[in-house]
Amino acid sequence: MADALHARSALFGLAPPGRHGRESGPAGLVVREVAGSAIATIAARKGRAEAVMAALAERYGIRPADAPGRLARDGVAFIGAGPRQWIASAEPPAAAGFVRDLRARLAGLAAVADQSDSRVVLRLAGEHVRDVLAKGVPIDLHPDVFPPGATAATLVVHVGVQLSRLDDAETFELMAPRSMAGSFWSWLTASAAEFGYEVTI
Repeated sequence: MADALHARSALFGLAPPGRHGRESGPAGLVVREVAGSAIATIAARKGRAEAVMAALAERYGIRPADAPGRLARDGVAFIGAGPRQWIASAEPPAAAGFVRDLRARLAGLAAVADQSDSRVVLRLAGEHVRDVLAKGVPIDLHPDVFPPGATAATLVVHVGVQLSRLDDAETFELMAPRSMAGSFWSWLTASAAEFGYEVTI
């Protein structure tokens, strides 16, 4: 199983696990890739948004809002990405068959496009996570402005990403194009080096 996840990892080879940057003190940033994630975009057909939200609530116990925001349960999450549009994601083990199940549940209600192989999902945490992100993210991430569940489609050094805050501990999730993983990682490591960062598996 570990070998399969490594094979799908966008960072494996770019980011060896362990401590990097400043060596003294605790790591200011901790980075983990959610390898093996299943990701899909959902676009409700005209007049069917309510039916889509009801179907998702029945199946996954999550009723996504037709508005910006991230809701999650048992490894499955829905992100409001625009009017009648969502990004759906599932991490292992919930990822198995996730997109196929979405298509079956939403047949006739929405278009479902598999994005699993085109995006990398990172979890960022640590005492200096906002300091690192502030070097490239052009939005206000202060807790009063960007609380848990907040999400935004934004740019990081010209790379389009979906950035979400997951919890009170200031864990952030970042979805980026897999094809831009190298460029994004170069920025992230340079931005985090002064604080020290740790890559975990």
